[in-house]
Amino acid sequence: MSQDLKPDPTVIGAVSAPPFAVLPDPARLFGVRAKRLRTYAAVSPLKPYLDFVAGLIEAQQAIVPTLPPVEAPAPEKLERVRAFEMPALERATTLLDDTLEATLDQLFDAAARVPMPEEAAAALTRVRLADGPVRAQMVRDVLAHDLPVERLAEHVYVAAGLQVHFARRAAALEAKKLVPVGDGVCPCCGGPPVASLIVEWPNAHGNRFCACSLCSTLWHYVRIRCCACGTTKGIGYQEIEGSPGTVKAETCDECHTYVKVMYQNKDVTIEPVADDIGTLGLDLMMRQGPYRRAAFNPFLLGY
Repeated sequence: MSQDLKPDPTVIGAVSAPPFAVLPDPARLFGVRAKRLRTYAAVSPLKPYLDFVAGLIEAQQAIVPTLPPVEAPAPEKLERVRAFEMPALERATTLLDDTLEATLDQLFDAAARVPMPEEAAAALTRVRLADGPVRAQMVRDVLAHDLPVERLAEHVYVAAGLQVHFARRAAALEAKKLVPVGDGVCPCCGGPPVASLIVEWPNAHGNRFCACSLCSTLWHYVRIRCCACGTTKGIGYQEIEGSPGTVKAETCDECHTYVKVMYQNKDVTIEPVADDIGTLGLDLMMRQGPYRRAAFNPFLLGY
């Protein structure tokens, strides 16, 4: 009996390609992140620190509904950066405008209610009292990833405010108008990934998305390819022995870096920023080898 090998057109029509970019939903983003981090805190020897960070993320969530609206870039500007394959939101020209100032002020006020060590409270006081020029410089430092070691604690609070600000700015864009801008670069804000996710969505079966450390935009990225330099050579995977296999370090022998890959298709509760913090043990293991961390997470400064 012969077989009809012609494809079924109805099936082909039902198959859709994965989206290039998925924009964040600030209304729920930080609440989901904090909940996931609390789950880690419940079983971690780092519970005091994880609880502090979860409280700070809950403060991020609390201020989102109270903030003034963000201003979307002009359409002609978006078309220009799209034509030149540049990020839709420019980091280098970000100013400490009224909206960002309000975001920082409200976050610092909300963070003051979070239980924290004396050193963290002292850093919060210093950043709350900082004048405009000092805050503006701290914003530039965070966006350039040029953080002075002696003031890391203060910059964590500014980075948390910028996460809120850029997530809201990203949410105001149109995902379909974003274009690839380079390996390891968020098409929305130009930031590096905090990790990558293997997902199982109706229109993305086993596809990989990088997760931006700043604005939380997800962008499609092929698997078995370095998230830092883009090479497909010398890619390997390491994990802690006995771990569930849902978070691994994807290593690159070309640039000698690693970025975590998280299998959200195996655990739908994975949240990239929270799971990056919660799997700090993997980073400590990787520090013993030849690979340096290429991902950025303001809550893991120093790693």
